[in-house]
Amino acid sequence: MLEKIRFTKMHGAGNDYIYVDTTKYTIADPVAAAIQWSKFHTGIGSDGLVLIGSSETLDADFSMRIFNADGSEAMMCGNASRCIGKYLYERGLTRKTKIRLKTNSGVKILLLDVQDEQVKSVTVDMGCPHTAVPSQYNPALGDALGGTFISMGNPHYVLFVDDINGIEVEKTGQEMECHQAFPQRCNIEFAQVIAKDRIRTRVWERGSGITMACGTGACATAVAAVLTGRAERKTDIVMDGGTLCVEWKKEDGHVYLSGPATIVYDGEILV
Repeated sequence: MLEKIRFTKMHGAGNDYIYVDTTKYTIADPVAAAIQWSKFHTGIGSDGLVLIGSSETLDADFSMRIFNADGSEAMMCGNASRCIGKYLYERGLTRKTKIRLKTNSGVKILLLDVQDEQVKSVTVDMGCPHTAVPSQYNPALGDALGGTFISMGNPHYVLFVDDINGIEVEKTGQEMECHQAFPQRCNIEFAQVIAKDRIRTRVWERGSGITMACGTGACATAVAAVLTGRAERKTDIVMDGGTLCVEWKKEDGHVYLSGPATIVYDGEILV
């Protein structure tokens, strides 16, 4: 007998996911669900599937698991975590405006800007970036590509270009995601500095392809720009689906990602 599962479609700057409250519904095979539901013509259509759950530990209020459109599980997603903050508050699951969210890359803090009971924007403390290339990647090959490796809980490779409109994002992004420098694949950002506080960025996400935006990708771009002397510590990252604000604070070394989160619609799917 088929079962109805309620879901919510949300996006942060066009980075769209399917959200399911797993305290109410069980997703027996999230890998298969992410692949099927993310298809635009035969499914719901999205960049992936996000499972919202309770936390089994005292250091977090809720938990998140995220599966890309190809079924691979991601460590972290800045835009998805921001959307979860809006979901939790506006659906009455919490009255907190500071939420501790457990992810596969640790506990992240969500700060909600609430006006008239509506969450207008969400800031997520992404923690400290890591610039050391992990052992499973090939630093010599990576350096030869001319980019900057940044980990925001998941791996990113940022390439600064003179004209972002001249980049074949799909072709180059796909090639670089699977480049031998990155045996476990990598997220790729193409960035053009417009001003010291404004960067135009396009993203090829590992497991999802071209996406309208990427929260961790925006953070990685901002950090790489600071490290290479291209930008200030607070920067607007302009992506295909909208603009995100990233601040890499000197005081604590943490990266803060801010922007809107939008509920598109609620629906039901039979499984």
